[in-house]
Amino acid sequence: MDRAGSSGISQRLAAWMLVVLAVMAPALAGAQIIDPDDGSVPSLAPLIEEVSPAVVNIATSGMVEAESNPLFNDPFFRRFFDVPEQPRQRAVQSLGSGVVVDASAGTILTNHHVIANADRVKVAFNDGRELDAQVVGSDPATDIAVLRVQADDLTALPMADSGELRVGDYTIAIGNPFGLDHTVTTGVVSGLDRTLPGNRDIRLQSFIQTDASINPGNSGGALINLRGELVGINTAILSRGGGNIGIGFAVPANMARSVMEQIVEYGEVRRGILGVRVQDLTAEIAEAFDIGRTAGALIAQITPNSPAASAGLQAGDVIVRINGEPVADANAMANIIGLRQIGEEISITYFRDGDTTRVRATIADPQTGNIDNAATVHPRLAGATFSELNERLPLFGKVRGVLVASVKPGSPAAEFLQPGDVITSVNRKAVESLDDLRAHAAAQDQLLLNIRRDNGAFFVLVR
Repeated sequence: MDRAGSSGISQRLAAWMLVVLAVMAPALAGAQIIDPDDGSVPSLAPLIEEVSPAVVNIATSGMVEAESNPLFNDPFFRRFFDVPEQPRQRAVQSLGSGVVVDASAGTILTNHHVIANADRVKVAFNDGRELDAQVVGSDPATDIAVLRVQADDLTALPMADSGELRVGDYTIAIGNPFGLDHTVTTGVVSGLDRTLPGNRDIRLQSFIQTDASINPGNSGGALINLRGELVGINTAILSRGGGNIGIGFAVPANMARSVMEQIVEYGEVRRGILGVRVQDLTAEIAEAFDIGRTAGALIAQITPNSPAASAGLQAGDVIVRINGEPVADANAMANIIGLRQIGEEISITYFRDGDTTRVRATIADPQTGNIDNAATVHPRLAGATFSELNERLPLFGKVRGVLVASVKPGSPAAEFLQPGDVITSVNRKAVESLDDLRAHAAAQDQLLLNIRRDNGAFFVLVR
C-alpha cells in the first residue's frame, strides 16, 4: 500500500474514532474524554487520572512448606550419601494489584491467590506511599480477599451493578502487570457468566470475560467502565504461554461486594447449604424427563434432613428460579446459593411433572445436625464428629454415607477413623444419613464399618 492510501485510511480512522469517542463522552461522570472548549485530542487520560489513585500495587512475602524427595527425610540415606539437612520451608513472594473501595475504612479488594501464604502484605499507592496492610479475610472459592490499611486521604472507586453489564460494553483494566506500575489497557466485555475449564480452586465462577489486556501482576486490579466505576476484579487469563492473548477474566463487582460484606462482618465467608446436588439439563435428559426446556438445574440428589428435603424438593425436579432470578444451569445455581448467608430465606421455583411450583427454604448452617458426641451412638466411636455429606464437600454426589468431620487425637475413634473418611455401611447395612448411622450402630456389641478413604475403601471390625 502506498503512503497516500495509508494516509487516507488513517484520516478516515481518526474521524471514526472522533465520532465514537464523542458518543462515549456523555456517559462519563466527572471525567470528560473530549474537552469541547480547547478541541484537544480525544483521550481517556482525565478519567484515568481520576481513578488511578484507587488502584494499588501489592507485594507479599511469606513461608510455605518446601517440597522434597521422601528419601531426603531418611537419616540413613542422608548420612550414607552425605546429603545436607533439607530446609523444611522456603520463602515465597508475589506481586499483584488491588482496589480501594472504602476510603474511610481503608478497605482494599484483591485476589485470594495474591495474598495466599503471605506473612506480610505491603501496599504501594501512586502518590509514593507504602503501607503495611492487614488481611481482614479471604475466600478461595471466589478468589477474593479483603485488606485494610490505616491512612488518610485515600481515593476509592465506586462499585457498579455488574448485573447491568452487556457484551460489547467498554472496559478499562488498571493494574501492575509484570511489576509495571499503573498500566492501563482498554477493551470491551467479550463474554459474561464464564467459567474456567479445569479450575478446581475457584469453585464459584461467573466471570466477566474481557479483551482488555490482563497479564501476570494484574491480578486483583480494577476493571472499570467509562463512568470510572468498578465492574470487576481482574483475576485470570486464558493463555498457552503465560502472556495475554486477548482473553481475560474478572470477578463481577456484585459477587466481590457480597463476599466483601461477609468478610468485613465475620472475618470469613459463612456459606450455608440448601442440600442438593444439581446438574445441567441437557437436551437428551430433558427429552427423557419429558421436559420442554433446557434451562434450569436438575436435582440429582437431596441431602437428608436438609432445607431442600424440608421444602419438599425431590430428585428429578428442575429448579428454574431462585428469588425470581433465572437459573440457567448448575453453575448458575451454585453461584446463587454460594452467595447466600446462613439463615437467609429464599424462594425456589421448580418444574415437576409438567407443573411449576414455588416453595420457600432457609439456607442452613452445614454444621447443623452434626453428631458432636459420637459416644452417644456407640462407645467405640467416642472422639469422632459426624456430619451429613452436603454440596460444600468434594465427595458429595460421588458416594453416599456420613462424613467423619473430625477425630480427637488419642480417642477410641482415632484408632480406625481419620477426618475426611466416609462411613458407607454399618454391619452391612447401607448408611446414607446420620439417622441411619444412629439406627444401625445403636445397641450393637461390635461394628463392621465400611469406610471410604481417599480413592479406596475397606472394612474394619470395631469391638
